[in-house]
Amino acid sequence: MAETPAHTEALTKGAGSRIQGQTGAMDQPVTVLESRDVIGADVYGVDLSQPLSPAAFATLETALHTRAVLCVRQQRLTPPQFLAFARRFGAVERIFLTHYAHPQYPEILLVSNIQDNGRPIGHADAGRVWHTDMSYTARPPRITLLYALEVPMENGVTLGATQFASTAAAYASLPATRQTRLEGLRAVHRVAGRRARTGTGQQDQALRTQQPDVVHPVVRTHPYTGQKCLYVTEGECAAIEGMATEEALALIAELAAWVRQPQFRHVHTWQPHDVLLWDNCSVQHLATFDYQWPQHRRLMHRITVGGSVPF
Repeated sequence: MAETPAHTEALTKGAGSRIQGQTGAMDQPVTVLESRDVIGADVYGVDLSQPLSPAAFATLETALHTRAVLCVRQQRLTPPQFLAFARRFGAVERIFLTHYAHPQYPEILLVSNIQDNGRPIGHADAGRVWHTDMSYTARPPRITLLYALEVPMENGVTLGATQFASTAAAYASLPATRQTRLEGLRAVHRVAGRRARTGTGQQDQALRTQQPDVVHPVVRTHPYTGQKCLYVTEGECAAIEGMATEEALALIAELAAWVRQPQFRHVHTWQPHDVLLWDNCSVQHLATFDYQWPQHRRLMHRITVGGSVPF
């Protein structure tokens, strides 16, 4: 795949680091262009509609572990091709919001504000607060993948950016005394907590109440890199075991604010046909809702790849 103008400009300006990897489809070199942020990278030289060689996939997976958020631009994928790529990372999950599933491919969740007979065809308000995907499940997903089919734009300017924050960098920056205090603490994750905070998602409340609370470590160990990551989000984390409610909520709010600091962030500005994937252990994310229906349409396909029990 040829380099894009944005890619060439970034290299000219010296933005980030350029890492040459193993070959992708058609023996093209895989290039990982790191952002200047603590996380994030663009990947060039791959066509995800074709099977990646083992070496090319290894380069991609390693980049995901080190950079946490990857973007592969200018892809043209059918749902089966998107699913085939996602399955290289592990078993694909089905989300409980089944009414937003792709009509032919239930493993794909539609993220969209497009309406049919007055109702969104997909999950229209996903990501309104900082969170890590599906932390309210016993085995939260390893990776989330989003494929952008329609991106909201106004006067040639792309709207609806997605912000990310590195939970690994945030933990590493904590004072040693604070890290010690967090050892062994376990937080209660509740799916309805986030929505109770924002007042959104009421149409899905019956499904949400079917999800039982789960308990995960406040500091999670990355299963592939061994890094320590803060694993708490305000709203979704409703308590800390063995701690008074007021004290627990204050600590959750403190850690959540620490993660969101600018030095730990990376912002992805969408383009049509982007494939974006991120590591749910080592980042939190937030969707920017600076667009409106019906003048700004948004349609994305989302896949989550199963993960392991946090430890």
